[in-house]
Amino acid sequence: MTSTLRPAVASETEKRPGRWLALSVLVLAVLLVAVDATVLGLATPYISEDLKPSGTQLLWIGDVYSFVIAGLLVSMGSLGDRIGRKKILLIGATAFGAISVLNAYASTPELMILARALLGVAGATLMPATLALIRNLFHDPRERSLAVGIWGATASAGTAVGPVAGGFLLEHFWWGSVFLINLPVMAVLVLVGIKTLPESKNPNPGPWDLISVTLSLIGVIGVVYAVKEAATHGFELPSLAVGALGAAALYWFVRRQLTLPAPLLDMRLFRNRGFSAAVLADLLTILGLSGLVFFLSQYLQLVQGRGPFEAGLAEIPAAVGAVAAGLIAGRAARRFSVRAIVAGGLAAVGLSLAALTTLNQSTAYPVLGAALLVVGIGAGFSFTVTADVILSSVPKEQAGAASAVSETAYELGAALGIAVLGSIVTGVYRGFAAPAGTPSGAHESLGGAVEAAATMPAHASQEMLTSARDAFVSGLSVASAVGATVLLATAVAAWFMLKGQNLENAA
Repeated sequence: MTSTLRPAVASETEKRPGRWLALSVLVLAVLLVAVDATVLGLATPYISEDLKPSGTQLLWIGDVYSFVIAGLLVSMGSLGDRIGRKKILLIGATAFGAISVLNAYASTPELMILARALLGVAGATLMPATLALIRNLFHDPRERSLAVGIWGATASAGTAVGPVAGGFLLEHFWWGSVFLINLPVMAVLVLVGIKTLPESKNPNPGPWDLISVTLSLIGVIGVVYAVKEAATHGFELPSLAVGALGAAALYWFVRRQLTLPAPLLDMRLFRNRGFSAAVLADLLTILGLSGLVFFLSQYLQLVQGRGPFEAGLAEIPAAVGAVAAGLIAGRAARRFSVRAIVAGGLAAVGLSLAALTTLNQSTAYPVLGAALLVVGIGAGFSFTVTADVILSSVPKEQAGAASAVSETAYELGAALGIAVLGSIVTGVYRGFAAPAGTPSGAHESLGGAVEAAATMPAHASQEMLTSARDAFVSGLSVASAVGATVLLATAVAAWFMLKGQNLENAA
């Protein structure tokens, strides 16, 4: 462990008492973030009805959290390495809970946007700190693999709990209630974490370079913003300019890290083939899955007519598969090989996405549920093992920054995936044939078509809705095919790039 935990001569194989209790606190933070990530989408129609945001404001309500968290992950991970991961985790969790109240009681669109941005700042402290603390709590590679599996399983469980809990609350209470479910989790985390979590940090961290922080923030936000704008409005000059600014800032950031004696992010980490392969696999996996993740809820609700609660229940097989696979992924990687489990998991996800290209309006749930279960199993194996590879490939003093790189790859992959696959779905959808007199908003989104149908004669509205739903499903099928291609290609790349990678010998 670092000198903060115990004397520097402590054995790297020594087992720390209370580590499993400490892990139970860390997974609460993961649960907090995973649940919050799922509830905003469910609550958006209710927020829109109550706060009356403009179209641009509604986009910012949905996007600003991911912009801020993506821009600050590396900086907050590095800050945790410097001031202490326990300290930054507890500060971040407290802030996350307090700002959740601001989200719940926001009375104007502007206040809601501000609250989401502040929540992104707090959220950026949590995920890197949890993984870094796992790296410092668990020295035994097998125990660490299990701990990472539990960490990932909790994140998967959170993505299942969020839609179900959020759907229930939205059907019985006002929309702000979905943000207040963070409070009890935060309270337990902070109160128990103060007593059970050990402090850890880099004993020789160097200064926290504010210029690097600024460049990282501008660079990542600029690129993510440009990608999302391209998905919504196409390639326009303002978004291209922002993207170019972001790319230039990231280039300057990398150059600066190579010259600093104590960089915010040690770029030499990427010389480790296992580290680079795991980060790339995470980014491309999320990119390929984004179409399904982003549009599945709309398919279940607007195409098949399920309510929010029922739609949340329908997505549970993916989480069940991910939880089960995550808990045994480390053992499986040692029994077979890292590359076999990662590549096999990615291939399973790719084949499931290929199967989902056959979706239609009346697809029976057992077919969809089985595909989601396999997606969850494949993703659970892959994400758990790549997280373990990332942690075990770097010195424990840099665990926070390394974990932040992994999380940033996730955010960038999601942004790119929504841009590329979202554009495909939208492009196919907008071409559907509609009866004369159909409001223009019906061609903007399937939700717009449902709203427009309420203003049309019964026969025309039914004809329009059937056509719109068919077009949406066609777009989702094309996006699934592209996602399947990305996942299968990533599986092949992982097979070669992770050759010889071994969890036990990577540390």
